[in-house]
Parts: sequence; structure tokens; C-alpha cells
Amino acid sequence: MFTGIVEEVGTVVAIGAAGEGDARLTVRGELVTSDAALGDSIAVSGVCLTIAELGTGTFTADVMPESLHRTSLGSLVPGSGVNLERAVRADGRMGGHLVQGHVDGVGQILSRAPGPRWDDVVVALPPELAGYVAEKGSITISGVSLTVTHVEADRFGVSLIPTTLAATTLGTLAVGDPVNLEVDVIAKYVERLLVTGRAVAR
Repeated sequence: MFTGIVEEVGTVVAIGAAGEGDARLTVRGELVTSDAALGDSIAVSGVCLTIAELGTGTFTADVMPESLHRTSLGSLVPGSGVNLERAVRADGRMGGHLVQGHVDGVGQILSRAPGPRWDDVVVALPPELAGYVAEKGSITISGVSLTVTHVEADRFGVSLIPTTLAATTLGTLAVGDPVNLEVDVIAKYVERLLVTGRAVAR
């Protein structure tokens, strides 16, 4: 479990095919590897990955075909920046919201309008996720916990504060760039309860 509060921006060292459609991803992240162990979970731009190898300031993870298909990780190249967050400790602060690291879909930056100290960004919303996104609700964009400012049928907006612009990859994204989206897990559980409740009532 994560909170969507990015700890550092890491750098992709290498990514390459490992077998039948999967990949091996090596990332440099001095902070997130400072107390890491094999088997630990790290969110890489919103995707929960398991540490398979540790180096000096680097970690390597296996990326399954499903993750490559459903996220933007397949578009990474050596030198790409990625948002990194270690799994939250049970005694840690919940600074953002409950984030699983299970990406629901890939959106695309449609526009960004700079403000005096912030950017207003509009992101394309895959139609299958539209029902889970609400104004003033939470959403995770490439591992960053954000509040939805407005939502339409096929897009939604967020405002990026100075800290987010400076401390995450969202500050450098351009129109057309892909982003990983994870909707609020509570919305998915509510939907599931409503569906199963109707089934039981019948």
C-alpha cells in the first residue's frame, strides 16, 4: 500500500526484454534503496513493483506483460525519470490517499495552463474509468496523489502545486505524454458492494 506522496524522482538505468513479453527494469533511486531489501515493494510512477535485485543505489524489478500492456512502463527508456515511493509503514502518516499501485488505465495529457505558481492540467479519461472519478475526489497520476478539480465524460482536471511541479515528473510532462491512472479504490469497493447487493436482493 502507498499514499501517492512521491519520495524522489528516480532514473531508469536499463529496461529490456527478459523472456516471453516481460521485461527487467533497473532504476536508480538513492533514497528508496537506502533501507530496501529483496522482495520489498516500490511504486514506480504508480506501478507497484517487487525488488528482485539490489545494487548500489539501484534496484531491479521484473515487469510482467500485463503491467507493460496496462501502464506506461513500456514506453520508458534509459534516462527516463520515474516517480518513486516505498510502501507505507503501518506507523507512517497517510499524507495522500490509499494507493494500491494497481494501475487502472493510461491517460494522456491534453493541456496544461501555467498559473502564477501552479499549473492546471487536463488529462484524457478512459471511458471505463469515468464513473470512478469525481470532482474533489482523489486520483493517482503516475504515482502522485491529486485532487480532481473538475471532471467531464472523457477528461478531468487537476492543479499542480509548486511542490508537485518541482518534486515529481509531472512538472516536465508535455501535451500528449502518457500517464498512469489509478482511481480511488473506495469507489471500486462501493460499486462492487452495490452490484453484489443487487444480486443478493434478487
